[in-house]
Amino acid sequence: MPVFDFSSAPAEKEAFVCTYTTFLSESAAKSAADPIVVLDNTEKKWNHHSLGVFTNQNQWTAFEFKEEDEVFRTNILRVDARFVNLIKWLGENRISVVLSGKNTESGYAVYKIRETANGGAKLSAADGFLQFVIERLLSSSVPEQEADEEELDESGDSMKLTSIQSISDYLNCAGRTMPDNIRLWARRNLAVARSSEVSAEERRHAQRALSVMMNIQWKNNYFEAIDPVEARRILDEELYGMEKVKQRIMETIIQINRTHTLPAYGLLLIGPAGTGKSQIAYAVARILKLPWTTLDMSSINDPEQLTGSSRIYGNAKPGIIMEAFSMAGESNLVFIINELDKAASGKGNGNPADVLLTLLDNLGFTDNYMECMIPTGGVYPIATANVKEDISAPLMSRFAVIDIPDYTLEEKKIIFSKFALPKVLKRIGLQQGELVLTEDGLDALIDQYKNTSGIRDLEQAAEHLAANALYQIEVDHVEQVVFDEDMVRKVFA
Repeated sequence: MPVFDFSSAPAEKEAFVCTYTTFLSESAAKSAADPIVVLDNTEKKWNHHSLGVFTNQNQWTAFEFKEEDEVFRTNILRVDARFVNLIKWLGENRISVVLSGKNTESGYAVYKIRETANGGAKLSAADGFLQFVIERLLSSSVPEQEADEEELDESGDSMKLTSIQSISDYLNCAGRTMPDNIRLWARRNLAVARSSEVSAEERRHAQRALSVMMNIQWKNNYFEAIDPVEARRILDEELYGMEKVKQRIMETIIQINRTHTLPAYGLLLIGPAGTGKSQIAYAVARILKLPWTTLDMSSINDPEQLTGSSRIYGNAKPGIIMEAFSMAGESNLVFIINELDKAASGKGNGNPADVLLTLLDNLGFTDNYMECMIPTGGVYPIATANVKEDISAPLMSRFAVIDIPDYTLEEKKIIFSKFALPKVLKRIGLQQGELVLTEDGLDALIDQYKNTSGIRDLEQAAEHLAANALYQIEVDHVEQVVFDEDMVRKVFA
């Protein structure tokens, strides 16, 4: 009968204990004073640049330093809450990294993590992927679920998630930076893209949709306060006069300072062609510090251009609205909808104006190709139109309407002489004094465009005048060209 000797049995394994605490940080840049992670340095001071790997966080919350032929293990003391999943994932996969940090009284403060090719596993896209993930985490807020728990200029800005492996890695490392519904959607589509039980076309569509969605930075709808002085300066820089219009715009966007959210209504700018409606829209985007995209409703004949097509078709693709999010690279942006008064003139199946209503309600937008609800709380719509009567009442009710008046003849004179003409002269390199426009010459020029709206024609007139002067200077070798009334009428005859 066999005899079992238990005298040499190993002692009971010590229970796992997490050695670190998490801290909350909203900083977009890391330093020794506000690090990613803090490691214990009481037994040994660590080098500024240190090579090693994070351990499996389910076994020991530590980092293993590799120095020459020795390995030193030290506990993790503190972690930025945003980076818990990343450090866990790096440890599980034994990714070899270089830490950049500084020895402080509280420990070795790590402010940069880079992948190294010095042994160990490799990331899906090398260090570019790691920097991409880190930048996304730094620009994100602390996930609610986790709130309780220099030398080398590396950048992940150009990184794109396209391969199945890189998308999977990103979900593991930084999935919490995305809204819950999008994260679940991504998991489902990743399963389709990997499945051998679906057609190659279905896998291709799933991977394409994932690539579009994963490369968008999903931000919250919290907006920083706007400096009213700077906002007014931008408006004055872009627009001459229109004091009432500027005041109305300021009143609308300054609401952000009280609510820290976008105004409930977008802006609808209505006025004659050439009065600077698009310029106002770009100025507001500058004030909000948001990327912008344009939707030209005159070129949209079918709602499917906005909503995308179903994946049942081989040539299916996302709609213009989804592509706008993708091009911007983030979920907070300004949608500039040009010629809103033509939105109801669709020639296909349905009305493009109806699609816009779902975008403007800020309740979320669903693209037929993506098959997922896209949060639109960070979208600010600015529409332009020439004719108010051609806009439907439902669309009109989604905007704060601002009427843009045409410029008076006196305003046109000032705009031409102080803004349009000097701008052109500077661009083509004409020196002060080489072109002189007399007072009667200016009156004659403005009279040429007294029946046209806006200042677009005046800007073209400035180009014509400057080109004529440059020709005379270069070909006829004159030192100065004077445009009086007769000369102006001759040039514009």
